[in-house]
Amino acid sequence: MRWSILPTKIFAHRGASQFAPENTMPAFQLAYELGAEGIETDVHLTKDLVPVLIHDEQLKRTTNGYGYVKDYTFNELKNFDAGSWFSDKFAGTSIISLDQFLKWSKSNTLYLNIELKNNKINYQHLEKIVYEMIADYKLQDRTILSTFNKSSVKRMRQFPDIETALLTSKGQRNLASVAKGLGAKALHIKYNLLKPKLIKQAKQENIAVRVYTVNKRSKMMKCFLHKCGGIFTDIPNRGIKYRDLFTIE
Repeated sequence: MRWSILPTKIFAHRGASQFAPENTMPAFQLAYELGAEGIETDVHLTKDLVPVLIHDEQLKRTTNGYGYVKDYTFNELKNFDAGSWFSDKFAGTSIISLDQFLKWSKSNTLYLNIELKNNKINYQHLEKIVYEMIADYKLQDRTILSTFNKSSVKRMRQFPDIETALLTSKGQRNLASVAKGLGAKALHIKYNLLKPKLIKQAKQENIAVRVYTVNKRSKMMKCFLHKCGGIFTDIPNRGIKYRDLFTIE
């Protein structure tokens, strides 16, 4: 991978989701304007096999729709309002497709972390569909594919030109070795798993460590101290501010 050598990268978690509805174009555009170096987003498959950006399997929390994403076509999903739940300012904001997001990403230099939401619904061929779309846009060199699904990580071994990451919120002995054994090049961990021992193991295994979801100054500073590869934050401008302070200190 041709990742440039920088301090801990700041990924906007579902876009700048503190300030705009998560996983929508306003949140992504704002993250870019705030100076984030990367975007983290989530992918599900529609009834007609279109990858769309939404976190939950169901529509209720972040749209005015009901039921499962998988039971609608993309054209049907586009009619739901994905912004009013956050603020009237964003009324009429639509769910977007991965294709739309990648097209926008070609106009900038942001790193992309695309989480495959296949740990609860194991969408058939999700890895291949998403990878081929990324390859069509020639974005493999600045994209990470992550998932909680260990079988999915194994399946992505067939895509050697893109970085893959095992997501986890649970501690496990020799976690870095487990990730490497699955074929992952990175380990994305919940903040509470960030320990010196794990960082040491990951370095030995040449596995990158990134941490989610980090919004508080003290937690950010700990990630910077351990030289983590990246943090996922809802407030990317805060991450940049505190990273700059850490570098000065």
